[in-house]
Amino acid sequence: MAFALTSSSSSTAISVSSFPRSNSSSDLKVPQIGSVWLPERHATVNLSRRRCAVKAVNADPKRNDSIVPLAATVAAPEVLEKEEAEDFQQLAKELDNASPLEIMDKALEKFGDDIAIAFSGAEDVALIEYAKLTGRPFRVFSLDTGRLNPETYRFFSEVEKHYGIRIEYMFPDAVEVQALVRSKGLFSFYEDGHQECCRVRKVRPLRRALKGLRAWITGQRKDQSPGTRSEVPVVQVDPVFEGLDGGIGSLVKWNPVANVDGKDIWNFLRAMNVPVNGLHSQGYVSIGCEPCTRPVLPGQHEREGRWWWEDAKAKECGLHKGNLKEDTAAQVNGIGNGAASANGSATESDIFNGQSLVTLSRTGIENLARLENRKEPWLVVLYAPWCRFCQAMEDSYVELAEKLAGSGMKVAKFRADGEQKEYAKRELQLGSFPTILFFPKHSSKPIKYASEKRDVDSLMAFISALR
Repeated sequence: MAFALTSSSSSTAISVSSFPRSNSSSDLKVPQIGSVWLPERHATVNLSRRRCAVKAVNADPKRNDSIVPLAATVAAPEVLEKEEAEDFQQLAKELDNASPLEIMDKALEKFGDDIAIAFSGAEDVALIEYAKLTGRPFRVFSLDTGRLNPETYRFFSEVEKHYGIRIEYMFPDAVEVQALVRSKGLFSFYEDGHQECCRVRKVRPLRRALKGLRAWITGQRKDQSPGTRSEVPVVQVDPVFEGLDGGIGSLVKWNPVANVDGKDIWNFLRAMNVPVNGLHSQGYVSIGCEPCTRPVLPGQHEREGRWWWEDAKAKECGLHKGNLKEDTAAQVNGIGNGAASANGSATESDIFNGQSLVTLSRTGIENLARLENRKEPWLVVLYAPWCRFCQAMEDSYVELAEKLAGSGMKVAKFRADGEQKEYAKRELQLGSFPTILFFPKHSSKPIKYASEKRDVDSLMAFISALR
């Protein structure tokens, strides 16, 4: 339910409109009282009921389009009696071994109508299924960026019919989108990164939505993205976005499937006969906007289908930047926090370890690049040990090195993160990790492997074509 308050020197008018509420069991009957619609259950607005110790503020944003603009558009009275803030860090520890269903039930029980599920149109439909299984009323919202795949829009409609709900859509500001497109074109993100477009089309609409809530539920999993989500708790005080009461700490973020593997999510969806996005059958795993999403190949990590032209660690749109670890942010910028290793990168457990593999230092790769007549051709992977995509191809690359041992072909690795990143970008065609280069015998210029297929057979075909 939303209230809009207008006042003048002579009168004050209150108008009330209802927002859809999703209930897995039955729809609420809403009797009409005069010109005000009220549900049969208590319709009093208890503004003194607070679940955190942050004092309510006069949150009066310029726009009245949060998904629950109940107190976001009304000057909320000061709360005289504050309840103690719940220790959500302790609660996260208590629920760390709980099932997603238990976590979902706890979230809906605690926050009622002040919480909503963020639905992207992918396998996070599992969240809606879990919510339905609790038997409690629940709400769902989604960000319509205006650039989604047709299959995703059809999936939204299918989900609404399957669960008997209405998804509460949030849209980007038309003026901001117009300014971005007119100044930089429709596909500027391919040239200068996706962050600006995501900020306009996703982050700001999300911020408006969350201003009307005290908690939200996401489908984040620890196994989804290299480094950026590896420490996601099942519940936390949102470190970035603000909720209904205003101020950092006024919003709680629930991640019921944080500890669940992707394959287990899919086993659950199949077991419960849950509808899924048609793009999944076409090879898509992680699904976002159409220009920035593509299918992944066997052996690739699911996030490799998102913003594939950027570094692995940059594959976040900003919706969950509060879960980005500090060392991850440093690595995205080419800075390491650990002690320097031989090639100037932060100390970390190395990968691509094999007796047939040559480890190149900065001097070694520079010498190799300068040679115009080599005794044998070289295949070199530019990598970062923290990169999940590099980790995914480790076994195939080590196997390739063993197969080529003694064949007159050298297989090597060069760690190109940290202090070496700028050099690798400038001199070695590094775009994202991993980058694979073939150094021919009679040419100083290396040839970049363009395919995303990194299995042994594909790499062997690439080498054979050039030898």
